[in-house]
Amino acid sequence: MPSYTVTVATGSQWFAGTDDYIYLSLIGSAGCSEKHLLDKAFYNDFERGAVDSYDVTVDEELGEIQLVKIEKRKYWLHDDWYLKYITLKTPHGDYIEFPCYRWITGEGEIVLRDGRAKLARDDQIHILKQHRRKELEARQKQYRWMEWNPGFPLSIDAKCHKDLPRDIQFDSEKGVDFVLNYSRAMENLFINRFMHMFQSSWNDFADFEKIFVKISNTISERVKNHWQEDLMFGYQFLNGCNPVLIKRCTELPQKLPVTTEMVECSLERQLSLEQEVQEGNIFIVDYELLDGIDANKTDPCTHQFLAAPICLLYKNLANKIVPIAIQLNQAPGDKNPIFLPSDAKYDWLLAKIWVRSSDFHVHQTITHLLRTHLMSEVFGIAMYRQLPAVHPVFKLLVAHVRFTIAINTKAREQLICEYGLFDKANATGGGGHVQMVQRAVQDLTYSSLCFPEAIKARGMDSTEDIPYYFYRDDGLLVWEAILSFTTEVVNIYYDNDQVVEEDQELQDFVKDVYVYGMRGRKASGFPKSIKSREKLSEYLTVVIFTASAQHAAVNFGQLFLGMYPEEHFIEKPVKEAMIRFRKNLEAITSVIAERNKNKKLPYYYLSPDRIPNSVAI
Repeated sequence: MPSYTVTVATGSQWFAGTDDYIYLSLIGSAGCSEKHLLDKAFYNDFERGAVDSYDVTVDEELGEIQLVKIEKRKYWLHDDWYLKYITLKTPHGDYIEFPCYRWITGEGEIVLRDGRAKLARDDQIHILKQHRRKELEARQKQYRWMEWNPGFPLSIDAKCHKDLPRDIQFDSEKGVDFVLNYSRAMENLFINRFMHMFQSSWNDFADFEKIFVKISNTISERVKNHWQEDLMFGYQFLNGCNPVLIKRCTELPQKLPVTTEMVECSLERQLSLEQEVQEGNIFIVDYELLDGIDANKTDPCTHQFLAAPICLLYKNLANKIVPIAIQLNQAPGDKNPIFLPSDAKYDWLLAKIWVRSSDFHVHQTITHLLRTHLMSEVFGIAMYRQLPAVHPVFKLLVAHVRFTIAINTKAREQLICEYGLFDKANATGGGGHVQMVQRAVQDLTYSSLCFPEAIKARGMDSTEDIPYYFYRDDGLLVWEAILSFTTEVVNIYYDNDQVVEEDQELQDFVKDVYVYGMRGRKASGFPKSIKSREKLSEYLTVVIFTASAQHAAVNFGQLFLGMYPEEHFIEKPVKEAMIRFRKNLEAITSVIAERNKNKKLPYYYLSPDRIPNSVAI
């Protein structure tokens, strides 16, 4: 009788193992096997991190194995199990890989296909077509869209983390990490202490040094010692945590009536302000988004305020960016003066503090929350709803949306919800942050997520004119590396543009993003469909770059862009493409490390060895 060797790998995360009964059935082109209990005498099967092998003998020849069915039945109590993969050695000596990387809960079951990525057009056998269809039907019931707040991109239909499908919940240790990081943030930032300290007034700028008590690294030390200086203030617009707002000023706005006479002492080229604009030496950052946003009123003992500044900056003869004029609100007038470097020291410093405060609000709520977290969640939900696990685009993207939906759900529970951290600590809490997102969504475009286009649209693309914009330089290197990788993968599975256009699952994925993520807003420029391999490669690069590099640039680095510990792809051409991708990223890491060697203020946020795969990894 034919005999198969079945190897089963259990996950290594906490509580991944199980004591439940595990049964296996083989479904082949010539027949189906009976259900076999996978059990070895006097052995604790399916322990955390274990790789166990079993001999399975069947009554008759099964033909080509098409599916493997795994069933879990209760032994004593319900005991979830995380199955990484199954491999099968056939009676003829062939090896077949069945990636899983999923939880089996309760008295559950999973039916797995072999690991070869397939488009729908590649499936000609009825049982495989049926498996594909049933998987998507089940997923669409699990992954439902919900409007958390009017005007927001739609999110997952779950009130709290435990309501999420088990496969996208935090692993136990990741959940603990979130709680510990949340608690640590509260401790490190002394939220209550600061709120009390600044409730009425503060006495000295030295008070701000208390912020740095438990936050110490090369950058924080440099900022701590130089934060009052104009050079540091300008540098942060290029390479700080929010390097996406500064743009070249091509025409002085009427709402900022600054004149040459006002800023003459800051101009170094003996040119008028208008001439400096024409020469491309003037830059602007406008916080118009904050105009009219309600300040936090949740604490009756604390008065909080918001500004909507306009900041004019100048590229001096050393090619450094420095501020030359600040107006704290949008409408010019006697009660809205323009502050200048020639003003009294503390008047100018306070004006810069107001700008930096406004920058914080836009950074946290728009640059970080909306444009990386919420957009990545949209891509993730659409992927789970419309792409089966066998689809090459699912295999490519799944690592880049890992835990994204979970961390966003936790944020809606604890951070941006009513009475959450935003309400306690931010001047935009109590609803202002919601208003900001609602406004910013109207200006969120597909092209603004295409890194090279976004840089060019702000007039910040010239390395010769703006030599110290490391966010741009490193970002372009990483973008090109990702684009090269996605292009390789797309060309492996799509022979021509027509195959792309006829891939209905892919088109449904793209349509879901447009209809639910961008709420069908035509002005967003998000495609409703994709008709070429080139556009598909760009689209996938947007998804991966947004979740990994862009998030790292505006948040922090934890590692592993290009590292795929879950092996969803098994084909040699894709694995070779992954190796080339990693080599490209390693080369970029070396370039950035060499540049940073002698810098007092290094920029490493976009170094690939510090870029996480997703917003939550």
